[in-house]
Formats: sequence, C-alpha cells, structure tokens
Amino acid sequence: MSEHMVVQEVATRDGFQIEPVFVETAEKIRLIDALAAAGFSRIEVSSFVSPKAVPALSDAAEVFAGIARRPGTIYVALVPNPKGAERALQARVDEINLVASVSETHNRANMGMTPEASIEGFGRIMETVRGSGVSVNATVATAFGCPFEGDQPADKVLAQVERYRALGVDGVTLADTTGMANPRQVAGLVERVLPALGADRLTLHFHNTRGLGLANVLAAYQAGARRFDAALGGLGGCPFAPGATGNICTEDLVSMAHEMGLATGLDLDALLALARDLPRLVGHDVPGQVARAGRPSDLHPAPPLKAA
Repeated sequence: MSEHMVVQEVATRDGFQIEPVFVETAEKIRLIDALAAAGFSRIEVSSFVSPKAVPALSDAAEVFAGIARRPGTIYVALVPNPKGAERALQARVDEINLVASVSETHNRANMGMTPEASIEGFGRIMETVRGSGVSVNATVATAFGCPFEGDQPADKVLAQVERYRALGVDGVTLADTTGMANPRQVAGLVERVLPALGADRLTLHFHNTRGLGLANVLAAYQAGARRFDAALGGLGGCPFAPGATGNICTEDLVSMAHEMGLATGLDLDALLALARDLPRLVGHDVPGQVARAGRPSDLHPAPPLKAA
C-alpha cells in the first residue's frame, strides 16, 4: 500500500461538544475554514442533536451556513435520528455519521436504547437520506472495550459491521470510545474487518486515555488501515466513560506521520498555530505535545560552553 495517511479532523464536533465554555459560532466557522485551508479532506463540523442535550453544538445549522466550502473537503455531521438527518440535509452536509455502541450498557447510557434499537433507527435515517447524494458513515463505538462490560468480542464487533453494511452505509468507523485499546488488539481487529471494507472505507477513532493513542494508530496502519480521526489539541472525551480523556491529537499524529515519511497532505505549521490558539477558545490548556515542545526538526542554539 502507498505511504500515506488520511486524517479526519473532529475537534469542532467531538472536541467542542463537551467543553463547558460555548465556543462562539464565528470562532467555529473561522477554525473550520482554517482547518480546510490547512489541507483536510474531511472535517467533522458539528452534530444535529437536540440543543438541550448538547448545547455546545446548538449552532450546527449556522456553522454549516457560514463556512466557506473548500473544493475537495468533505464536511461531516453526526446525526442521531431522522429529524437530525432532515436538518443535516437542509444544511447541505456532505456526509452524515451514525453512532451505536457495540456495548449495550454504554449505548443505553449514551443513546437511551439498546444497540439493536439504534441500528433499527439507522434504517429510517437511511430512508431519509436516500437519493440525496449525501454519503453515510456508521461508527461502532466501544469496539475495543466498554468501561462497564469490559472486552467486546471481535465477533460481536464484526456482526455490527455487517449490520451496517446491510443498511448500505458507505463507510465504517471502529471507535476506541473509552481509550481501552492496545496495539495487538487493534492490529487483530483491523485485520479481520479490513477485507470486508477496504482501506478507503474503514476509519479508526482512538482516544489517548491511557497514553496508547499513537501506538494504536501505528498498529492499525501496519495492519493496513489508512484513515484516522483526530482532534486538534487532543480535545474531546466520552462523557459516559469514567476518567476518559481526549481524542488523539491531530498535530501530534501529523508530526509522527511526517517524521516517518507518511504523506498526509496537511500543513503541520498551520496546525500548530491553530492548536496554540485553542486555549483562548476553550479557556484551558490542551494536551497536545508537539505544540508545546516543537517539531523534532526545530533545533535550538547550543548552550554556552562551561569554562574548563
């Protein structure tokens, strides 16, 4: 396979959704336009969920209306139900993302229903978007473990992938929603899922809860995966996962890829500038490392020699 990596930016949805400070609509639009200018081919912009449930994303329609759409960039929205799908179509999204946990306990906590009920609802969403030209991605959340039930068997994950394929989705994401994955587990699951989907239809979504985010990316890449979600500054986290921290950090991932000779099509300097501005938007420091330490190629003057 070619030496490249596709990075989908999710900070403006997955990151901002749990921030206690509302990021102003104009700031979201400015950031999304800057991310597109930095080279992203895929940006998860927002979510058409109930404003009461997720007030941080209550301006989804306004954000989609305000962005300057860059040719070649796919603008994505998370959609929970047919009503959300209708709103997404009105906003002219390019792709919708559906999410159901493979863990029943987590799905009940997150969605208020069983995974089976969620997937049944996805069928109605597919009817809503059919013929619109909008593509559909479906996410298997807690694919690498649930904080309430523990390990989720690979056969169970594959069965959910097959249910998604039967619905006619265009792509599937395997999500380490709660940061429980390890590299060997990741490689094994990717090797089983990849033949059914192909690298252009499979996305991996990792969290860095236990410090293994980039190691898991590398394991997935070596197993044949090529598409990965990441959040600028490492923003995000699952509100239904005790102790969970954010997504893998976009600029850290891109720095690693470039150091390894993997093309991403992204402007790392632009990403670092945007990441360094994030504390102003969200009101707190963010966990990204490269924005703090600099790129490995950023050299420093030698210290003065000590007198003999």
